[in-house]
Amino acid sequence: MSTASFPQGFVWGVSTSAFQIEGATSADGRGPSIWDTFSSDRAEACDHYHRYPEDVRLMKDLEMAAYRFSVSWTRVLPDGGKVNPAGLDFYDRLVDELLAAGITPYANLYHWDLPQALEDAGGWPSRETAHRFADYAAVVGERLGDRVDTWFTVNEPWVAAFLGYGSGIHAPGRKSAADAFTSAHHLLLAHGLAAEALRAGGAAKIGAVVNISPVMTPAQVSDFDRPLSEEDAEAVARIDALANRQFLDPLLRGEYPADLLPVIERAAGLDHIHDGDLAVIARPMDVLGINYYAPLVVQAQPSEPADPAFPGSEGILFCTVPTAVTAMGWPIVPNCLSLLLGRISREYPAIDLMITENGADFVDVVTGDGIHDVDRINFIEEHLRALRAAIADGARVRGYLVWTLLDNLEWSDGYQRKFGLVHVDFATQRRRLKDSALWYRDVIRRNGLADTRPKRPTLETVAARARVSRATVSRVVNGEASVSPEVRTAVLQAVQELGYVPNAAARSLVTRRTNTIALVLSVPRNGGDPLTAAVVQYVTSMLEGAGKHITLMLADTAESHRRIVQHVEARLVDGVILLPPDRADTLAERLSRTGVPIVLLGKPAVASLVPYVDVDNAGGAAAATEHLLARGRGRIGMICGPMDLVTVQDRLAGHRTALRRAGAQPLLAVAADLDRAAGAAAARQLLGDNPSLDAVLAATDQLAIGALRAAREAGRRVPADLAIVGFDDIDAASATTPALTTVRVPVADQALALARLLLSRLEGRHTTSVVLPTRLVVRESS
Repeated sequence: MSTASFPQGFVWGVSTSAFQIEGATSADGRGPSIWDTFSSDRAEACDHYHRYPEDVRLMKDLEMAAYRFSVSWTRVLPDGGKVNPAGLDFYDRLVDELLAAGITPYANLYHWDLPQALEDAGGWPSRETAHRFADYAAVVGERLGDRVDTWFTVNEPWVAAFLGYGSGIHAPGRKSAADAFTSAHHLLLAHGLAAEALRAGGAAKIGAVVNISPVMTPAQVSDFDRPLSEEDAEAVARIDALANRQFLDPLLRGEYPADLLPVIERAAGLDHIHDGDLAVIARPMDVLGINYYAPLVVQAQPSEPADPAFPGSEGILFCTVPTAVTAMGWPIVPNCLSLLLGRISREYPAIDLMITENGADFVDVVTGDGIHDVDRINFIEEHLRALRAAIADGARVRGYLVWTLLDNLEWSDGYQRKFGLVHVDFATQRRRLKDSALWYRDVIRRNGLADTRPKRPTLETVAARARVSRATVSRVVNGEASVSPEVRTAVLQAVQELGYVPNAAARSLVTRRTNTIALVLSVPRNGGDPLTAAVVQYVTSMLEGAGKHITLMLADTAESHRRIVQHVEARLVDGVILLPPDRADTLAERLSRTGVPIVLLGKPAVASLVPYVDVDNAGGAAAATEHLLARGRGRIGMICGPMDLVTVQDRLAGHRTALRRAGAQPLLAVAADLDRAAGAAAARQLLGDNPSLDAVLAATDQLAIGALRAAREAGRRVPADLAIVGFDDIDAASATTPALTTVRVPVADQALALARLLLSRLEGRHTTSVVLPTRLVVRESS
């Protein structure tokens, strides 16, 4: 083989999933799935159910050898039990159409679309669902088994279990660590039982599909061999166990990782793992499907609460990385594909592999002469080079399937994401080949990449030809009116002569010319006025000292949010500092999609690649709790603010951690708001429910001041009878009677860190989120 060719017989193709492309959600007896319930207004997708002959012709024209499709469980067994003949008839027709076109069908039985009837009966946390899945596998295998050579059982069980039942951002939207772990086990058991059913029906080849992400620290992204501290090594190992080995070890070794079992036991117990389960799960497989998109980047961060998608990840920070990213913000690290394939081949050498998903979301622009998605071509080409290197090193990879054939319904992100080789106009269902589809056809024809990469014209090449700056080229290709007609003509002539296709760099370069920063304030912030004022003062001072202009923007209505997003999308600012509201809000997510650098004040509610500045809320609460315990306080209650606030959640987590270490139980009261009246009401509840209470930790100083008032009303002396500790160290904390012990938050330091973080991002330097330490200030109240 040359350095760019692939082994003879290497399989090239694409993957799709039923819910994302089929549509026809109520046609011919199909029942509702959990995703129909979760996103019921967006399920018509690409109408592949009626247009599959056209889509198969597209694959044939592109010379695909294989098509991995998923079977809709609810189309075959609408309520999870009774067979729907019309559903099976559809897959009959699809398989026949594929075979007539010379395309090998790879059937995937589960791509997250559990029948809603089975979810109502318990869903994946119920062991019975695994047995119903085996029944379903037998039904489909009996109908299609004479023509389907390779069967995949479950797709990405981590996503189904931990995003569906842990964090709740996927269907069915449950939020329970225990349910997530039990679901993961039952999905693995479902694979084993389905494999037995398919083998009994004569299936030739069987596998499962897992999403694997190499786990590393930010420094290792550019240096895989970088040595780790003991703390970072433990963090990497723990996330690897949660994300990767939790599935690889049971499937390929018949056991759970020893370091993961205590994590599972703490969250869910181990009673759901029955004797004999692991033997069923580890039935011999013929191929393991690997879905790879991006690495997981983490580092040790004491007192960081667990990410809901990774129960047991306390003390670990999920980081941004200094690389190019896709439109979804996923880091682009092609060499990680070589890394993970090498690792699997070493640690699990007996299994054949197939890349069953690899692709990227980019912003596609439809023009009169085509869809020139050079970013997607570059992404796939670099990953294929990494794959070829892994094969040369001995990885047993039998094929590569792009994700995906068609722009489709991207789960909870709807229709805004574009992963397809083929563009779909969802208003008309018209299909158009992108440049990436034609490029991929050429790869298939020669069974590999070109020996030498074609030298594509760059922004610099065009600038040199037109005798202008890179920034001027960027302004021309972005359609700015500020460029003179003569210069515009010269640039466009150079673009045409060189065949230049504008890429992300050309589209984003213009954002670095304004020297303007948007400081976006979301108000009111409960108790956040001093912090807001400090941010305005210090951020403005520091950024103006760096030669930047500041535009203050208020985000208080839906209309203001729309106006801010339009302002940023128009590249009228170089970057954004966002002070999000106390409660859930979509503005940060919408701004992150613009491609303009953004930093947040405060950790977002959902894990994000957008860097943020926050304080160690969990560590501060733990220190305050340990202070009370050290002074002999044995009955400590906590007043929490509204529990939808991330800050309150973190402070509660720190308090609970300290109590658990001391063998004590938490006593909690939830305040309706963050003001003094709410604090007083919550303190009355705590004192009424727990007469022997001898200490109170409040999630904010305002709540603590309310607790002081309630203590006086109840005749409790502070601190003789009742110690009270707050959090934030607002000005009023030192003026109470007695003066309030509290946790000091570094207000000015947060503001300065925000400015530094954004400047680093503007300069293209490596950035990670910043978590600043807090400090306990002991006064008379404790």
